Amino acid sequence: MHQSSKQAWRTFVYLLLAAAAVLGACADPAADQVKQKNVALIVRMKHGDYWRTVKWGAEMAAREFGVNVNFYAPDYEEDVKGQLAQVRQAFADGTAAVVIAPDSQQVLDEATSRAKEQRIPVLIIDSELTGPGVVSWIGTDHVDSGKRAGEKLIELVGTHGRIAVLGGGNTAQREKGLLEAISHYPGVTIVAREGASDQTQASELAARMIDSHSLDGIVALNAVAALGAAQAIESKGLAEKVKVVAIDSPPDVLAYIQEGVIQATIMQNPFSMGYLGVKHAVEAMNGLHVPSRIDTGTKIIDMDNMFWSENQKLLFPFVK
Repeated sequence: MHQSSKQAWRTFVYLLLAAAAVLGACADPAADQVKQKNVALIVRMKHGDYWRTVKWGAEMAAREFGVNVNFYAPDYEEDVKGQLAQVRQAFADGTAAVVIAPDSQQVLDEATSRAKEQRIPVLIIDSELTGPGVVSWIGTDHVDSGKRAGEKLIELVGTHGRIAVLGGGNTAQREKGLLEAISHYPGVTIVAREGASDQTQASELAARMIDSHSLDGIVALNAVAALGAAQAIESKGLAEKVKVVAIDSPPDVLAYIQEGVIQATIMQNPFSMGYLGVKHAVEAMNGLHVPSRIDTGTKIIDMDNMFWSENQKLLFPFVK
């Protein structure tokens, strides 16, 4: 798939999402116990398919349960000061509950401290953090995601080979699971481990690792790493020769799977995180019991199964 084909794929995806958003806007609220109350949804970045999907899930739940969702996020991930400012703004605007994907313990502590003063519930999505006053955690078991990525790469390269790990940002738990999975195969050697802050750097690091180590495979621990690795492999004409297993599934990653540059991705369920975050926030606001931990699960997506109907519902959760 050439660049024009990738663009066509992305355009198709975005058109589906836009159509679904219009259809969803016609839905009638199903509950009126907490109408007009605000739920603050505070995430780590305002841009990107992942956080956009979280937001759409939250907005669908808001329509269903009769609340307003106010969305807060800094421009970029790992902007702790920016997210702290968003937390303060959310409380200044007034809210009956907080659903937050904190970028650091400091951000979570700020939110729970303010929430305690106002006696409102706090629910964490995505981030593997804990703290006093947190009602529920809803997200992906990132250690398990790393394990599944490692096991899938072993399936692709075999029990002997040279692999690299490309991560960056908040991927420590995924790397922990990956290393645990690889440890069971002494014939597989991790020859390089690098972290990238953006796609350009990820591409440069991947190209350097390929040139230096004659790699059989790469595990990319987030979407930035996956797209950078795919760009390097494509530029070197090594598609399907250097196997890539990614974690996360924005449209460009799915396009690279179709092209055979990325062999598989461990797909999270951000739509469910947003939806369940607001759903259980409403329950907590009403004094109902809320599960303390909800694993929204993962699915391995590859060229063999990405067009299965059950997986299409995960890839495009807004389309009925």
